[in-house]
Amino acid sequence: MIKLLAGIFIGSNNYKDAAVRKKYGVLCSILGIVLNFLLFITKLTAGLVSGAIAITADAFNNLSDAASSIITLAGFKLAAHKPDKEHPFGHGRIEYISGLLVAVMIILMAYELIKNSIMKIIHPQMPEFSPLIMAILIISILIKIYMVMYNRQIGIKIDSSAMRATSKDSLSDVFATTLVLVSAIVAHYKNIPIDGVCGVLVGLFILYAGIDAMKDTIDPLLGRTPDPELVEEIQKIVRNYDKVIGTHDLVVHDYGPGRVMITLHVEVPYREDILELHSMIDNIEFDIKGMLGCDAVIHMDPVVDDDEETNAAKAKVEEILAEMDENFNFHDFHMIKSSQNSKLIFDLVIPHEYQVKDNEISDRIVEKVHEYNPSYNCIIQVERPGVI
Repeated sequence: MIKLLAGIFIGSNNYKDAAVRKKYGVLCSILGIVLNFLLFITKLTAGLVSGAIAITADAFNNLSDAASSIITLAGFKLAAHKPDKEHPFGHGRIEYISGLLVAVMIILMAYELIKNSIMKIIHPQMPEFSPLIMAILIISILIKIYMVMYNRQIGIKIDSSAMRATSKDSLSDVFATTLVLVSAIVAHYKNIPIDGVCGVLVGLFILYAGIDAMKDTIDPLLGRTPDPELVEEIQKIVRNYDKVIGTHDLVVHDYGPGRVMITLHVEVPYREDILELHSMIDNIEFDIKGMLGCDAVIHMDPVVDDDEETNAAKAKVEEILAEMDENFNFHDFHMIKSSQNSKLIFDLVIPHEYQVKDNEISDRIVEKVHEYNPSYNCIIQVERPGVI
C-alpha cells in the first residue's frame, strides 16, 4: 500500500532530498493515523457489543497510537520549516523531539501494562473468548505487523529516528495484542489464566523498546559520535587532493536529518602559494556539499614538511606514542627551534576509556622525548576524541 501511495503522491525515491523526505514522513504518519483510528472504531464497537473489556482497552490503546502518529506528523511538518533569525540552523531537531515524545508514550504504555498485569496475577480473571474477538485481534495483529514493516523500512531509508520510534511503538502493540489473543485461547481451552504473567513479560519487552527508542532520539540531541561511514566519505573526499597532508579536528554538527554541518582542519605544505591552497580548500568544501549534502567549514593548517630535524622529531614522537598505546594519535605538530632548547608542540588524542590521567601521560611522553634529545621541550595539549 505504501508503495502505491508513494507512487501517486510522491513519485520520487530520492530519500536524501529534503522535500521528498518530508513527503514520505507525512504520508507514513497520515497512514498511521488512519489505520489506528480505524482499529479504534472497530475494536470499540466490537468491545461494546460483546462486552469484552480486553477489546475495549485495546481500542483505546490504538487511539493513543493515532496520537503518536499525529505527534510524528507534527514533527515532520515543523522540522521542515526554513531557518529563521532565531534558529539559523533550521528546525530539524524537532523531529528528534517528536520521536522522544513517542518513546515516552511507549514507556508509559509499558508501565500501565505491567501494573495491570500484576493486578491480574493478584486477582486472576478468565479473559473473554468468542470468534468475533479472535477475528478482530488477528486482523489487528496483521495490520500492526504491516505498520511495523513500513515504518521501519521508510525510517531507515529517510534516516528518521521518529519513524523508527513509531515502528517500535507498533511492534509493542503486536506483542500486547498477541498477549490478549494467546491468553484468551489458553484460558478457553486449558482453563488457565496466564494473561497476568504474559503481560508482565510483554510489558518488560515494551519497556526495553521504549528505552531503546528514547536513546535513538536523545543521542543526536546530546551530540553523538558521527557515523564512521560519513567520516570515511569525508576523509576520502579530502584525500583526493594532492596537496593535502592530513586532517584532524573533524566535528560533525547534527541539526536534524539532512541538516549537518562539518568543521575540520586540513594540513597543507607551508611553502605552497596561499591563494592556490585557499582555492583548493574552497573546492573541498564544495565537493563535500555536493556529494554528502553537508555544509563544511575548513581551517587550513600550514605544516613544515621539508625540514629534516622537524620530520625526525615528529617520527620519534610517533614511535613513542605507538609504544605507549597503538590507539594514541597526535596532530598539529610543529617545532620552534632554538640554539639551546627547541620546543615540540602538538595535540595528543587519547581514547575515552584510557584511565590514566592526562598529566601522567604527558609526563611520560616528555620523559621519553628527553631521553631522545635532552634539548627538546614538549608542549602537549591532551584531547579526548570528541573530534576526529
